[in-house]
Amino acid sequence: MNWLAHLFLSEDNLENRLGNLLADLVKGSQRQILNPQVLRGIECHQFIDTFTDNHVVVKRSKQRISSNTRMRGILVDIIYDHFLAKNWSMYSKLPLSVFTAQIYQSFQGYQGNLPVGIRNVIARMAAEDWLGSYRSLAGVENALERISLRLSARLYKTFDMEMAVRELTMHYGDLEADFLEFFPQLSAHVKNWGTGNREQGIGNGEQGIGNRE
Repeated sequence: MNWLAHLFLSEDNLENRLGNLLADLVKGSQRQILNPQVLRGIECHQFIDTFTDNHVVVKRSKQRISSNTRMRGILVDIIYDHFLAKNWSMYSKLPLSVFTAQIYQSFQGYQGNLPVGIRNVIARMAAEDWLGSYRSLAGVENALERISLRLSARLYKTFDMEMAVRELTMHYGDLEADFLEFFPQLSAHVKNWGTGNREQGIGNGEQGIGNRE
């Protein structure tokens, strides 16, 4: 799952949500300045990813992507956020625009320590409404472009986003059906977070466990 889903599934507090976001942005020694509740949010992000990356339905979605094999896990993460935004009213009584506005406001008002550059990312996220933009395929394409630029800088390799978007469009109906089957299972699984049952479901073949591609 990508950022919208992680924030939606977070505990209902600023630090946990912020940690769920920062898990993808802050690595290694940079995390040392974060407070324990933000670190708990990073752990929650990892808990969600473990279940998601290994689930049989998610693996099926990945297999629908024949090109961009190194990126198909990312492609599925992004398109699943699109389907969450598209079907938001199925999962929340709070309108998506209100949810995202609350997220942006709380993140920008956070007074704790953050690594250099993170506040700029948060400000840009709010200004360009990254979370709300997942509702449209154009927003999906923009998200993939941002990720491809980040990966290209890290891996010194370009990624064909035009083909990626074409494949997502080609398999749109099947991917949405996958998401609608999977997301209630993920939501139920995350309810165990913090209850002492964090390992429940992990390693259960019937739940569908594998590896991120």
